[in-house]
Amino acid sequence: MPKPMRLPNGFGNINYLSGNRRKPYRARVFERFLDDGKRLYKNIGYFEKYEEALTALVEYHKNPLVFESDITFAELFDKWSSVKFEKISPSNINGYKASYAICEPIHNRTLKDIKLAHLQEIVDKSGKNYPTLKKLKSFLTQVYDYAVMQDIISKDQNKTAYIDIGTGEKSTKHYRFTNEEVDALWKWSKNNDYVQVILMMIYSGTRPSELFNVKKEDVNLADQYFKVTEGKNALAKRRVPIHEKCFPFYQNWMNKKGDYLITKNNGTPFNFQTNHGQYIDSYWKPVLEDIGIYLYKNADGEMQEHLPHDTRHTFTSMWREKKLDETFRRKIQGHSGKGIGEQVYTHIEFEKLKNELNKL
Repeated sequence: MPKPMRLPNGFGNINYLSGNRRKPYRARVFERFLDDGKRLYKNIGYFEKYEEALTALVEYHKNPLVFESDITFAELFDKWSSVKFEKISPSNINGYKASYAICEPIHNRTLKDIKLAHLQEIVDKSGKNYPTLKKLKSFLTQVYDYAVMQDIISKDQNKTAYIDIGTGEKSTKHYRFTNEEVDALWKWSKNNDYVQVILMMIYSGTRPSELFNVKKEDVNLADQYFKVTEGKNALAKRRVPIHEKCFPFYQNWMNKKGDYLITKNNGTPFNFQTNHGQYIDSYWKPVLEDIGIYLYKNADGEMQEHLPHDTRHTFTSMWREKKLDETFRRKIQGHSGKGIGEQVYTHIEFEKLKNELNKL
């Protein structure tokens, strides 16, 4: 054992513990006097080397909260949020603050006193729907993971994985983007390529998978259309006119690298049919959350999440609100039923389709 250096008064001490220990050096600080006059110490940790124990004492005095085992949930949130909020958008910050507000019953409880039953009680008595509870559980998981990372609690003390929020029954009904939401998309489209993609889906009426499968060789900017070369029925193979308001978006994407019209940030294509979840999690959801339109109220007043297919439903709703020709709409969207396929369009007929589309 190296000769210990004399530490300043009130700084703490380092003890070498006897026995066959992997970490024999104990760092601790004075906490208070007991009723019998004895000193009560708080252990900071156990270390292999004296120098490591000394470093821990120095770090403790820089930031005692990190080493404090009995901090309150509110204090932990302040510590966690000071790091987390520097890296996320204002809308995400508001979401975490909303989750924190739901946890008001445990704000002033110390972590060591908060049990799984307390966390479950917050969920059970919140009166919130499944999407909100899903966000609440994610929030609690992140905060407790941070506490583990900072050695405030052990992994065994983190019980957030066992919080039961039930199962969300997702509605199979699609809800259109409102006019206000579409206006918000237009405002953001100037500075975000993936907002442009959402508007390209809305104003073409395509199935999302159809647009993501379009190759640049199938885009004709001169005549303002693109080809859908495969689909779920015979009429799905068609020429789709490009709306004049979205034309600059197609020009923008045609100038990017890659063989496909729409690609990931690195230029590789999306495999939307087999892995649409990646697009939703990495591109769709973050963009809509930043704009503040990811969630909407359904007919039952429940909060639901907008999905990519809502763009196709939005096209149909906008078309009908304008009282435009239904036969043209079915042709543009590639619906099965009565109608003619792309292979027998005449130039005049296709110009009529474009003119009707541009009325949106």
